[in-house]
Amino acid sequence: MRRKSNVAIGPGAASLILIVVILSMGVLGMLALMNARNDARLSSRSTAVVVAGYELNDRAERRLAELDSAVAECAALSDGDDAFLTAVRGRLPEGMLMDGRMVSWSETDGLRTLSCAVEVLPLGDGQRLAWRTHRMTAVTEEIWN
Repeated sequence: MRRKSNVAIGPGAASLILIVVILSMGVLGMLALMNARNDARLSSRSTAVVVAGYELNDRAERRLAELDSAVAECAALSDGDDAFLTAVRGRLPEGMLMDGRMVSWSETDGLRTLSCAVEVLPLGDGQRLAWRTHRMTAVTEEIWN
């Protein structure tokens, strides 16, 4: 004859299952909290990097505006193209270099450098300057660590 065995789950087994479920939910909740905290930290770092890039771009645009006003004054006072370029070379804002028709400068904040270059266009074209280089380089290891 076969023996029938009755397995009864008593209150101890139900309590044990409940404890395992509660611990599992607690661990999952803690992992979700750590993930959210790390995401917030990464977002704030990303925001800081983007803001710093836009600040460098703003400084470069302001320097371009200084150069444009100097070029406009030189254009109003010059007769020929050679005299115009000589006048522009003499009125360059501080930190700018001129090689032929190209004017270059750089903006930096320590971790990022924005290299800029514009071409001084010939007299009578309407537009006085044209962007030729606008390149950002960064030391990424220092930014993200």
